[in-house]
This record gives sequence, structure tokens and C-alpha cells, in this order.
Amino acid sequence: MTGRTMALLLNEEQRMLKDAAREFLSGHAPLTQLRKLRDQRDPLGYCPETWRAMVELGWTGILVPEAEGGLAFGHVGMGQILEEGGRTLTASPLFATAVLGVSALVLAGSEAQRSALLPAIVAGELTLAPAFDESPRHDPQAVATHLRPQGDGFVLDGVKRFVPDGHSADRLLVSARLGETGRIALALVERSAPGVEVQRVVMADSRNSAEIHFQSVQLAAGDLLSGVEDAADTLLRLFEIGNVHLAAELLGLSLEMFEQTVEYLNTRKQFGVLIGSYQGLQHRAAHLYSELELLKSLVLKALQALDTDAAETPRLASLAKAKAGEIATLATNEAVQMHGGVGMTDELDIGFFLKRARVAEQLYGDHRYHLQRYAALCGY
Repeated sequence: MTGRTMALLLNEEQRMLKDAAREFLSGHAPLTQLRKLRDQRDPLGYCPETWRAMVELGWTGILVPEAEGGLAFGHVGMGQILEEGGRTLTASPLFATAVLGVSALVLAGSEAQRSALLPAIVAGELTLAPAFDESPRHDPQAVATHLRPQGDGFVLDGVKRFVPDGHSADRLLVSARLGETGRIALALVERSAPGVEVQRVVMADSRNSAEIHFQSVQLAAGDLLSGVEDAADTLLRLFEIGNVHLAAELLGLSLEMFEQTVEYLNTRKQFGVLIGSYQGLQHRAAHLYSELELLKSLVLKALQALDTDAAETPRLASLAKAKAGEIATLATNEAVQMHGGVGMTDELDIGFFLKRARVAEQLYGDHRYHLQRYAALCGY
């Protein structure tokens, strides 16, 4: 990136989007919705009416170029929606489809793929799921899934784990090794195609995930993004995009936990005294507040870097995800402890936030992974 440094402030349009997202999600997707989905073991895992409303609001088109019917509003704009979604723990295909799916098509899709698929995503007619990870812990190099050339097409074999919305998406975006070259390819696979076996995995956070087996799945040449060119750099950029938006969600989650905890400290009495008057609890709340202010700036800086394709984007992406995971753990732990025994019960919503924080941190690399990556990128 060249030129002057961008201010760490939202512009008027971005603030309006953030306010609109908060109003919509608090009214149409409160945490009671996720509780209901969990208690009823909903087979879809999200509310289709809420998803349709998100589509009508234009959220599926925020990262889509105007030429393909989108809004081209940028990652900073989408990050505000993810942050507000963290406050209500909204379950939807937005992250898998409108963040990672759209980004993959914009970065590596052919003109034909972009013109056919992006408008369908904007209209809510197509959902995608990124099928990247294979091992219990995130490892971008651990790609054993294999694409073998056959005739005019390819045959796909392998296993993918921890696939967000993998059991409900229309198509899967799969990373695989290409033939004997060892290069990484990205392929679009119909979830219902012969040879695709999908097993839904209900995670601790009650959100959608899947384990997917591919056995001799027939693909056409046109199913590959970037053709047979090496897509390793594209895959790494997708991980960076995903981690920055996960950091935005974790920020929203942490802010909500902080605000609920402070409200409890200012209303709960013990021995006739508000517990918020105890200096020890005040110190802990002040420490968390200062950490949250730092995280706000870091997440916004990382989102801006994505929009400007800044040279420091890889470092900022890992730094944001590492810090967001650390602070989300702190915020949820403090919420449980400051609420006392009731904080451990399902009666309160704290447990939902704690579980989502742990799962979101692990997706595409946890705190330790990204600290190590950040150090390596800085030359240590």
C-alpha cells in the first residue's frame, strides 16, 4: 500500500451499515434463535427466513463487484456485519458463502464462473462451503485430497473436516493436490454429486460443520478455479480473509460479554452492596476494556488492509486473529467468573458465547498458531 495511512475510523456509510446490522440482528436474530435451533436439533442449522432477509438487505453482495450485481462495499463493511453477528451469535451461511465463497470466486474464478455464480449468490440462490482443513488442527500445507486428471476432466478423492455449513451448502469449494505436480487446486463440487458423502457434525457452539468424504467424484475442467494453475497463494489469502472476519466476529462477541458483565456488576448486590463497587472487580473490568479498545483498532486495521491489498495484510491477519482469540477467551472467562455460580448454568446465555469463542478461535488457526505465524512473517 502506498500513500497516506488510513484513519482507524469508519466512514458515514460504514457506520450506517453497522447500525442497521445491529438493529436487524437484535430484532430478527437474537440469541434465543440459536437456543431454539439447538434445543430443537434443527436439521438446517439456521433460520431460512432470517437468511432470506439478509439476502434482501444486500449482505450477500457486499464483497461482490458491481459488474456481477454486487455492492462492492468492501471488507470493512462486511466486517461490521460479522461483528454485530458476534453480539447475537447469529447462525447463517454468510461467512461461508458471502465471505469465503465470494472471495474465492473474485480472486480465482474465471469470467464464466464469476458471471454465472456471483449473481446467484447475491440473489440467495446459491450457497457455498469452504472445504479446506483435513487434520484436527489447522495446517495449510496438509492437503492430501487429490485431483487426478482423467480424460477431459478430473477425479477427486479425499476427506475434509470442519467444513462450515458443509451439510447444507449447494456447492463445496475444495482444495486438493493436482495430479503428480503437487500444486494446489481449488475445485467447485456439487454437494449432491455421486461419490460425495456428507456427515454433519454438531459442534460445541451449536453451529454447522461437516466431515466430507470424496470418493471418485467426477469433475469437469470448468469446475476448477484458476484452471490448473497453482492456487496455493489464493488459498493462503482466503485463510487471511477468513481469519480477519472471524476476528471481527470474536470482537463483537467479546464486546457483548463485556457489556453484559458490567451491567451485572452494576445491578447485582452482595451483602447489601453492589459487587461493581469492589475494587478488585473494577480492575479486572478496566483491564478487559483496555484490551477491547486495542482489539477494535487492530481488527479495523486488518479489514482496511484487505480492502487496499496492503503488503502487511498477512501479518495483520494473523495478529488480529491471535489477539481476538486471546481476548474472546478472557472476556468469556471473566463473564463466567464475575457472574458467579449462575454464570455456569444454561439459564444464562454466557455458555453460548464461551463455546462459540472456543470454536471460532480454532477455525483456521488458534491463538498460538497465529502468534507463531506472525513471528515467522516478521523474520523471527
